[in-house]
Amino acid sequence: MTRFDPSSWRKWLVPMSGIAALAVLGFGGLYALDHFFTGGAGRSSSDALGHYFLFDQDHITDAVPALGGMIAAVLGIVITVVSIVVQLSSERYTGVARMFLRDRTNLGVLNFYIVTCVGGVLVSLSVRHDFVPRATLLAMMLATTLGLVMMAPYFAYVFWFLEPANIIARIRQNAIESVRAGARAAEPEHRDEAQASVVAAMEELTDIVANSISGKDKIIASRAVDALKDFAVAYIERKSKLSHAWFSLGPPIEENPDFVAMDPESRDDLVARKTWVEWKVMRQYLGIYNEALTAMPDINYLIAIDTRYIGEAAAKAGDTELVMLVFRYMNSYLRATLNARAVRTAYNVLNQYRQLVAAMMRTGHGKVAAEAVAHMKYYGHVGYDIKLPFVTETVAYDMAALCELACELELREEGMLRETFLELDRATARSHEQALKGVRKAQAKLAAYYLARELRDKARVIFRDMEHDPPERLRAIKDELDRVDSKDFWEIIDRGRNFEYMPPPQKEAMRRFFSWFEGPESTLLPSRIDAELALIAQASFTELPAKARVARDGASSEIPVSLEALLPLPPNSHHPLTLHSRAPASDGPISGTAAAVSSEELVRSSQAGEAPGVGGAEDGAAANDAGRAEPPIERASADATGRSAATEPPPNTLRRPT
Repeated sequence: MTRFDPSSWRKWLVPMSGIAALAVLGFGGLYALDHFFTGGAGRSSSDALGHYFLFDQDHITDAVPALGGMIAAVLGIVITVVSIVVQLSSERYTGVARMFLRDRTNLGVLNFYIVTCVGGVLVSLSVRHDFVPRATLLAMMLATTLGLVMMAPYFAYVFWFLEPANIIARIRQNAIESVRAGARAAEPEHRDEAQASVVAAMEELTDIVANSISGKDKIIASRAVDALKDFAVAYIERKSKLSHAWFSLGPPIEENPDFVAMDPESRDDLVARKTWVEWKVMRQYLGIYNEALTAMPDINYLIAIDTRYIGEAAAKAGDTELVMLVFRYMNSYLRATLNARAVRTAYNVLNQYRQLVAAMMRTGHGKVAAEAVAHMKYYGHVGYDIKLPFVTETVAYDMAALCELACELELREEGMLRETFLELDRATARSHEQALKGVRKAQAKLAAYYLARELRDKARVIFRDMEHDPPERLRAIKDELDRVDSKDFWEIIDRGRNFEYMPPPQKEAMRRFFSWFEGPESTLLPSRIDAELALIAQASFTELPAKARVARDGASSEIPVSLEALLPLPPNSHHPLTLHSRAPASDGPISGTAAAVSSEELVRSSQAGEAPGVGGAEDGAAANDAGRAEPPIERASADATGRSAATEPPPNTLRRPT
C-alpha cells in the first residue's frame, strides 16, 4: 500500500475525483433513465440538463436548507473522528494536539467545512417566490459535494499525520526551524522563545523514547533516538552561521532542570565553548541510556552509534570542543554499562568507541585519539577489576586495531598509542591469566601486523614486553592464534569478524614473531640467533655461512642461516652462544671465537668493522673483573701467518657453552 504523502496533490485529487465521478455517473445514468423512460413523455435530450438545473422556486425551498444541514453533518463527523484519534495520540505523545492545530492542511480542511456550513445557512434564506439564486445554489451544491468526497482522503491524511514516525519527524523539523528563527531574531525575547522551543522539542522526543521503552515499542524508540541525532547533525552544519547571541543561555534555558543542576562554572563553559545545544542532546541520550540498560539494550547500541555520528560531524566541522564533549559522554556510557555489568552492551559500545577514535585519526585529530585510547585502557582495567575479563580482552583487540590504523596513517601519535596499548596488561591484568592471554593475543597480532609490513623495530617493542612471559603461555597463545582460519565468528555478532583472525601473510608473520621466543633447540632458527650470526658475520667474516650446526645433548643438526628474519636485539640482552666459523679455504682457519656478546656490543662492533667481543685476553679478564655473567672471550695465540694454534671445533658450529 502506498504511503500518504501530503506534498503530492495526486494523493488528494485521485481519490476525490474517483469518488465524485462514480457518484455523478451513477446519478446521471439513473436520471437519464427516468427522464427518457419513467419520468414522463415528450421531453427531448436537449432538455435533460436544463430541466435538472431549472431550480423552480416552488419546489427548491425544501432542498436548499438540506444542503446546509448536510455539510454541517459532515463537519460533525470529521470533528468527531479527528478529536478521538488526536486525543488518543496526545495521551502517548506530548504536544500532538498543538502540532495538529498548527498544521496548515488540517486548518485548511476544517476552515473549508466551516465556511461551507456558513454558506449553506446563508443560501437557505436567499430563495424568494420571485427570485432563485441559481449560481449560488450551484456553487453550494459543488462545495457540499467536495466536502463529502474529501472526507476519505482527509481521514487518510489525519491517520498519516498521527503516525508516530511522522510525529517524531515533525518535532525534529520544528526544532530545526526554531534554531533558524532564533538565529534571525533581533529581539532577545524572540531568541529566548526559540531556545525554549528547541529544548522542548528535545524533551518531547525523550518522552517518546521513554514511553516506547516502557511499552516495548523498539521501532518508535529507535526513530526518536535517531531524530535527536538528525537534529544535532543538522545543527552542527548550521552552527557556524549562527549569531554569537544564540549561544548565550536565556532565562527559559537557565530555568530548565538539567541546566539548574549544573555548576555555574560548567554552565559558563558551555556558553564559552558554544556547546549547550549538543550538551542537551547528549544529556537526553544519557538519561535514555540509563533507562534502557536493562529494559531495551538495543537502544543503548543505537545511542552509541548516533553519538558517534555526532562526533564525526563535529570532527568534520573542526569543532574540537564538541569532539571532546562527545568522548566525555561515550565514557559515561561505558561507565554506566560496566556498573550494570552489561558485558554484551559494553562489547557493542566499545565497537562504536573504536570507530569514533578511528574517525578522529582520519580527520587529523591524533591528539584526541591518543587521549581516547588512554580512556579505553582505563575502562579495560576497570573491566578486569570488576571481574569482567572479556571487556578487557575486547578493549585489547580494539586498541590493537587502532594501532594498526595509526601505523597505516603514519600518525605522530603512533608510538604513544602503542605504548598505551602495552600498558593494558600491566598492573591489574597480570594477575588474571584469562584476561592476560586475551591481551597478549591482541599484542601478538599487532606484532604480526608490523612484521608483515617489515616494521621489525616496532615488533621488537612488543617482543621486549612479552619476552619474560612463561613459555607455556606463549606456546598456548601461538597455538590458539594459529588454529583460527575463518574471519567469521561462529555466532552472529554485530562486529562480524573474529577477533583472532589474521590473513595468511599476517599469520605467517605471527609464526615468525613467536619464533623469536624459541631457543637454539627449536626446529626453526630463532631470530635472535639469526641476528647474532648476521652481525658477527658483518663484523668478522666475508660472508654469512649458508648453514649452521646446533649442538644439544651431544647431538647436532644443521639449520639454515637466514638474513631474512634479521631482528635487532634488545639492548643489554646477552645470548650465550658459541660461534665457530672459517675464513675462505685459501686463507686457512682463523681463530675460533667463543662469544657471549650483548646486542649493544654486536651493533657497536659491526659499526666499527670489528669482530664483536674479540679483544685480548686482558679484555676477557676485565670483563670478569667487572662481574659480567657471561664467560670471558678467549683468543688463541696466532702464529706468524695469523692462523690460530688452538684446536678449533668443527666449522660452522653453533652451540650453547657448557
